[in-house]
Amino acid sequence: MADTPWLVVGLGNPGPKYAGNRHNVGHMVLDLLASRVGARFARHPRAQAAVAEARLGTLPGGAPGPRAVLAKPGTYMNTSGGPVSALAKYYGIDADHVLVVHDEVDIPFDTLKLKTGGGEGGHNGLRDISKALGTRDYVRVRVGVGRPPGRTDTADHVLRDFSATERKDLPMLVDDAADAVEMVVTEGLLAAQGKFHPRG
Repeated sequence: MADTPWLVVGLGNPGPKYAGNRHNVGHMVLDLLASRVGARFARHPRAQAAVAEARLGTLPGGAPGPRAVLAKPGTYMNTSGGPVSALAKYYGIDADHVLVVHDEVDIPFDTLKLKTGGGEGGHNGLRDISKALGTRDYVRVRVGVGRPPGRTDTADHVLRDFSATERKDLPMLVDDAADAVEMVVTEGLLAAQGKFHPRG
């Protein structure tokens, strides 16, 4: 139902030091979603997060999309669960209407995968959210950042900025991820998977 709000969370680390990191691609997607609807982020009074409220996308038939709470946790990645849980409680949003946008090393750069539930794949932000919500059954928009080259540690890889080559394609990837979020909330997960999952 269009009246059921969504909590759309973009994961990342706070502060300018981390802004361009692969780990912060969730923040980049949320910034684009907010800019599309002219919404501005502001500190939430009850949760350590920056929040903007808006209607996302357009429903089939042309009506405005569902209400959404766009949120960027103000904590570090591995403690994202507290803000997400606090916002879900504050707005009365169940886990099936929580959508988390995050970086994913197990997916090649420039690729999206969408799913509900399942494991966290070693992603500490997701693990903390699952623990705080008491369930893994929330929607994930997984933005591929690729595996680290050579013997580079995964933690080092995600805390580095995108390469010069990647940065050329990054705006399109962020745009696609924002489109995927809008499609999930307006047409459902299956429709979005059909459009954005790689063929073959």
